[in-house]
Amino acid sequence: MLLASDILRLWQMPLWTLTLVSTMASADRPRVVLDKVTTGPFIEEIALNGTATALRRSDVSVSIPGLVLERMVEIGDRVEQGDPLLRLDDELAHFEHDRAAAETREAESRLAEARRLVEEARSVGAGRNIAATEVSRRESEGGAAEAALARATAVQQLQRARVDRHSIEAPIGGIVSARSVEVGQWVEPGVPVLTLVDTDALRLDFQVPQRALATLNAASTLSIDSLSDTISALADIAVWLPVTDDRSRTFLLRAKPPENLVLVPGMAVSATLRLVKDEQALSVHRDAVNRYPEGRITAWVARPADNEGVYTVTEQRIQLAGAAGDQVFVSEGLNGSELVVSRGNESLREGAEVVLAGQEQ
Repeated sequence: MLLASDILRLWQMPLWTLTLVSTMASADRPRVVLDKVTTGPFIEEIALNGTATALRRSDVSVSIPGLVLERMVEIGDRVEQGDPLLRLDDELAHFEHDRAAAETREAESRLAEARRLVEEARSVGAGRNIAATEVSRRESEGGAAEAALARATAVQQLQRARVDRHSIEAPIGGIVSARSVEVGQWVEPGVPVLTLVDTDALRLDFQVPQRALATLNAASTLSIDSLSDTISALADIAVWLPVTDDRSRTFLLRAKPPENLVLVPGMAVSATLRLVKDEQALSVHRDAVNRYPEGRITAWVARPADNEGVYTVTEQRIQLAGAAGDQVFVSEGLNGSELVVSRGNESLREGAEVVLAGQEQ
C-alpha cells in the first residue's frame, strides 16, 4: 500500500524519467514489413512429370529373308543416314542377277535381228518381191521381240533390287540403341534387327490434368525444374492434343526443350505449368499467410494508428484459391485495399501496435 510520502515522491519524479519510460515502451513495438494486397490475373501452377522423347526412332528390319554375313555397328555407335548397318549373304542373288542380265542381252540380240528382217522386207517392197503377209509376220515378230526385251529388262532390274536389298543402310541418323542379330543368324522381314534413335531431335511429353485444357493458351508457360537443384529453364510449348485419356483424365502436352539442357531419350523430367486465367484475383506474398494445425488460415492486417508511423494489427481469417511462385491468391477475407504483414508476423497478438522495420521510432 502506497503511503502519502510515496505518492509525493512519484509526483516529484523528473520529466525526463517519464519520457524514458515512454521511449522504452515505443521501442518494444514489433518491427514488421508491410505489403499491399494486389489485384491481377489469377495464375494456377500445375506440377507435371514427363519424359524426354525422340521424335525419330526406327526399328530397322530386313526386306528380304537371308543369312547375316556381316554386321557393321554395335550398340552405342552413332551413324548417319545412309551408313551401312548390315549385309546379308547375296551370292545366290548375284547369280540370279547375272542370269537375268544374260537373258536381257539375248532379248536385245533377237530384237535387233527382228528389226533387220523387217527393214529388209520393207526395202524389197511388199507384193513385188515378197508377200505382204511375210512383211506383216516379220513386223509381228519384231513387236514380240520388243516385249521380250522389256520383260527381260524388268526381270534384271528386279534381281538388281534384290541384290541391293542384301545391304541394310541407316534410314535415319542417330544412336544404335539395341540390336537383336548376330553374324550367321537367319533373319526374316518385319522382325527388328537394330534400333536407331535420333538423340538430336527430342521433345518433352507431359500428361496434363484435363481441367487445364480450357485454360491453356499462348500466355501459358512451362518451366523445367528437375534437371538439377540449380537449373530452371523455360521450354517452348510445341503442341497440346485436345483429346483426353478416359482412364487417367489427362491430355498430352509436348514441349521443345531448352537448348542449354542436356537430355537423352527416356529421361524423366519434372516441370511446372503456369496457367494465366482471364479472371482477376487478390493476392498476397506467401510469407503473409499463417497456417494453423487445425486448418485455419489467416493474415495479419495492419491499419494506421493515432501515432504517426504506428500501425495496429488485426488477424483476419482468409480462404485461399491457389498459389503461383511467391504469390498466394485469396478468394475470401480481403477486399484488396489492405496492408498485410509479410515479415515479423511470427509472434504478433491481436490489437498490437507495430512499426515498419528500419523506421526511426
